[in-house]
Amino acid sequence: MRPARRLSARCHYQRILRTLAYPLLLASTFVVAAGSLILHWDPGRVSPLFLVGTLLYLTALERLMPHRRDWHPSRTEWRWYGVYFLLTMAGSALAQLGVTTAVGRISPADPVLPLWAEIPAALLSGSLASYLVHRLGHTNPLLWRLHGVHHVPQKVNVANNGVNHVLDIALAQGAVQLTLALAGFSRESVLATGLFVAAQGYFIHANIDVRIGRLNHVLASPEQHRLHHSTDLSEAGHYGSDLSCWDHLFGSFTWRSGREPAAVGLGDPTSFPETGEILGSLLHPWRRAKRPGGESV
Repeated sequence: MRPARRLSARCHYQRILRTLAYPLLLASTFVVAAGSLILHWDPGRVSPLFLVGTLLYLTALERLMPHRRDWHPSRTEWRWYGVYFLLTMAGSALAQLGVTTAVGRISPADPVLPLWAEIPAALLSGSLASYLVHRLGHTNPLLWRLHGVHHVPQKVNVANNGVNHVLDIALAQGAVQLTLALAGFSRESVLATGLFVAAQGYFIHANIDVRIGRLNHVLASPEQHRLHHSTDLSEAGHYGSDLSCWDHLFGSFTWRSGREPAAVGLGDPTSFPETGEILGSLLHPWRRAKRPGGESV
């Protein structure tokens, strides 16, 4: 095959992949959720396996159609991100033991509403709780000392979605799960909602060249979340990690077609330890804050 023809064929396949990438992720989420509800699959096995499958899928897409090639993690960064991921998963699981118990006790054994109505209601409720906690993480100085750890990397990709402070994750997940439990949603609807939220959370961090067009006004996307990580706070916004309706409602929706951040990361990189300083990042919330000149206060 001639080089020009090979290039043309490659571009053709990439266009197809860009078109199908997100629908395939949504379809797989629906299939797994439906299988879990109909076939009574064990949630303790389904959720981790689905998360691993989502990570592998999006990591492959990052190689096949990257948004920015210089945002690929280096080998050193992969090691850092792996440690953060394990710490976050372990700490989150430990911190969520009480929440999980509460969800099991408070949530009704039988759904109050039919699942077709309950799942969208649970998604909206959980999404609102997530939005509010996330926005507080940016506006409350104490919570920012936890959440800011996630914004240290100067690139956005699937791998560094796991760069978080353990307590930040525990707070966010706890708020969402308790909201769903106190609202009386069933465990089935909480499971189905959780699968969608997990898929969306990693999708929006993906360094992939995918555009969802007008769906940006309904669902969160990588286009929006790259703006969220912008060093320019006037365009950052986008605190919704799954739905974008709350950003519209509360005035934090800044996306428009073609808008890209000039840089991502922290406006003041010295305000947090570097990502590779894992112990320093975990201890950062308890250290004395520094003035712009570097003096402790």
